[in-house]
Amino acid sequence: MATVSAAQPVSHKAGASVLTWKAAIPLIVWLVLVLWGAFMGPPAGLKINAWYYFAMFIAVILGLILEPIPAAAIGVIGIAVGASMRYVNADIGQSINWALSGFADTTVWLIFGAFVFSMGYNKTGLGRRVALMLVRWLGGRTLGLGYAIALADLVIAPGTPSNTARSAGTIFPIIRNIPALYGSEPNDPTARRLGSYIMWVAFAVTCVTSSMFITSLAPTAAALAIVKTTTKLDVNWLQYAQGFLPVGIVLFLLVPVLVYLIYPPEVKVSKEIPQWANQELVKLGKVTRQELIMVGLVILALFLWITGSNTLFKLPYLGSNFINATTVVLVGIALMIVTQIVTWDDILANKSAWNVLVWFATLITLANGLNQVGFVGWFANLASAPLKGLDPMMAMVLLVALFYFIHYFFASLTAHTTAVLPLVLGVGVKLLPATLVAPFALLCVYSLGLIGILTPYATGPSPVYYGSGYIPRTDFWKLGLIFGVIFFAALLVIGIPYLTSVKL
Repeated sequence: MATVSAAQPVSHKAGASVLTWKAAIPLIVWLVLVLWGAFMGPPAGLKINAWYYFAMFIAVILGLILEPIPAAAIGVIGIAVGASMRYVNADIGQSINWALSGFADTTVWLIFGAFVFSMGYNKTGLGRRVALMLVRWLGGRTLGLGYAIALADLVIAPGTPSNTARSAGTIFPIIRNIPALYGSEPNDPTARRLGSYIMWVAFAVTCVTSSMFITSLAPTAAALAIVKTTTKLDVNWLQYAQGFLPVGIVLFLLVPVLVYLIYPPEVKVSKEIPQWANQELVKLGKVTRQELIMVGLVILALFLWITGSNTLFKLPYLGSNFINATTVVLVGIALMIVTQIVTWDDILANKSAWNVLVWFATLITLANGLNQVGFVGWFANLASAPLKGLDPMMAMVLLVALFYFIHYFFASLTAHTTAVLPLVLGVGVKLLPATLVAPFALLCVYSLGLIGILTPYATGPSPVYYGSGYIPRTDFWKLGLIFGVIFFAALLVIGIPYLTSVKL
C-alpha cells in the first residue's frame, strides 16, 4: 500500500483545493436540482417542496460521502436548511419540531449510552483482559486462535456500538503483536505464515458481530428508526437479536474455519502465543475492583435488555415490559458514574459519543423527512412498476441484493443507510404482501454489518486491517467478494425461512 514519505510533505494548498472541491460538488448538485425544479417543474406526481427537499437531501448524502467537514456538521446544516425553508411543514412551529425530532428517538440515545459503556471496557482494561484470556486459552493452535479472536469480539460486541472501537481499537492492538512471534511480517512473503489469517478472521468476525445486536453497530439505530417510520415495525433489543440468531451463530462458527480453508496460514500450531498472552496478563496484574464492577454492570444490562422488553418475563410488582432498552443504558450510565467507572468529565470528553448522538439524530430526521414530503411514496410507485409481475419472494430477494451490493459504491454505512434504505423500503412496502414486509425490512437492516466485508473502505475497521500490510490489495478484494457472497447467501438461505416462519 502506497505511503507518503516524510521527505515529501503534502502541500497545504493541494489539501485546501481538494477540500474546496469536496464542498463544491454537493453545492453544485443541489443548485442544479433546485434550478431544474424552479424552471422545469418537479417530476409528475411530486410536489415542488418535495423536489426541493430531495435536492437538499442529495447534497447532504454527497457531503457524507465526500466529507469536506465532519458528518455530524453536515447533518446539522441539512436540518437547518430544511427547517428554515419549511420544506416538510409550512408551519414554523411544526417545522422546528420536525428538525429536532431525531433527538427524541430512543434508539439514538441507546447507541449514545452504549458508547459510554464501551468507555468502561477501555478505562477498566476489561476488554483487553478478556481478549488476552481467550488467546491464552485457545491460542495453542492457529484455528483455536481464530476462535479466540472471534469470541473476544463477541463478548464486547453488545456494549460497543462502534465496530471501529471494538475491532480496530481493542482487538487489533492485541493481535498485531502475535505474527512477529513467528517471523510473520507485514508487506512481506512471510505475512501468510500467520498474520494474514488472524487479520482476516478479526475483520470478518467483526462484520458478523456487527449485525448481531442493535448496540454492536451504530447505524443500526438509524436503520431501525427508518424502518419504524416506513413500515410501522417497532423492534426491541431482544427481538432484533433473536431475528439474526440463526444466521449469526452459523456465520460466527464458520468464519474461522472458512478462513482457515480458503486463506490458510502456514503455521498450524502456535505454542508461543499462549505464553505471550500469559506474559501480557501478568503485566496487567490481578483483576481490579473496577473490572469486577464493570462485569457486573454488563451482565445487568444484558439481563435487562433480554427480559425488560419481553412479555415472557414478569417481575413482581413490575410485570412484563418493565423497562425500555434505552432506559437500561441510562441506568447503566448512572451506575457507572456512581461507582466511578467513568466520571462525568469522561463522558463530556467523549467526542465520539456526542458526535454520534448529533450525527444519527439529524440523519434520522432527514431520512424521515424524505418520507413525510411524499418522495418515498412517489419513488416507490415509480420503481415498483417494473417488478410487479415478479413472484413476491423473488422481488424481495432482488431488493435485498440491491441494498446489499450497492454498498460497493459507499464508503460509509451511515450514508448507505440514510440514502438507500428509505427508498428500498418504500419500494418493498408498495410491492410486497404484508406478510413479507417485516422479514424484508429486517433482512436489509441485518445486512448492514455484513456488507462491511466487501471492500477496503466499506466500514470503519476496513482501512485498519487493509493498512496492516498482512493482506495484499488483490487478496483483500477477492476475499471481500468471496465472503460477501457467503454472508449474503447465509442471510437469504437461513434468514428468509426463519424470519417468515416466526413471530418476533
